Amino acid sequence: MEELLKPGERINQLFSTDIKIIQNREVFSYSVDSVLLSRFPRIPKTGLVVDFCAGNGAVGLFASSRTKAKILSVEIQERLSDMAERSVRLNGLEEQIQVICDDLKNMPSYIQGSKVDLILCNPPYFKVDPNSNLNESEHYLLARHEITTNLKEICRSAQSILKSNGRLAMVHRPDRLLDILATLQQHNLAPKRLQFVYPKREKEANMLLIEAIKDGSTSGFKVLPPLIVHNSDGTYTPEIQEIYYGS
Repeated sequence: MEELLKPGERINQLFSTDIKIIQNREVFSYSVDSVLLSRFPRIPKTGLVVDFCAGNGAVGLFASSRTKAKILSVEIQERLSDMAERSVRLNGLEEQIQVICDDLKNMPSYIQGSKVDLILCNPPYFKVDPNSNLNESEHYLLARHEITTNLKEICRSAQSILKSNGRLAMVHRPDRLLDILATLQQHNLAPKRLQFVYPKREKEANMLLIEAIKDGSTSGFKVLPPLIVHNSDGTYTPEIQEIYYGS
């Protein structure tokens, strides 16, 4: 196991699964948004699942415990895709998960035609403000800000490789909701399910989970009950406790 780790890295495990993830604080570790995204959509039992903006591979790895489908994890940063690939080996999932280090624009060269059943995406959340002082590390910068990709690029790539009635599931920020809905619909991706995530019951939502269907109709859109992460004393709510530790 030690030979799979590089300096500064550690192994974390989601206790409700056997999946282990190689992490490094320098390069943006997974957090609750990745865990919730992997549990939000219904994962097809077989077929093809693609994880866009995969980072260190956490979302695809967590999803693998719920399906026999092939999973393609796509990440543009070499250091993160290398960590993802080593996590795949750590879990013995080389037959199920393939890691690709490339730009989402190039997806058609890996998947010819509309073959994908589900795309999972934890994208950069923030538009780039030319007047802001972006002094984060390169890895955090690219993970958080729309520099190497953006909503339009994600939706265009999703539309090109999803089957008709294939689904895109994404985690994002509530202040981008109108932008998300408009961009999905511009690319023939009909929003179907939306859930707001709240850090505590008395706080404003700080995340949203959304699922859209390619070539779907705009009818039947559902807003799910809110998901609360913490109780007022800071402990996890029963819903989050079950996701992290199992029942």
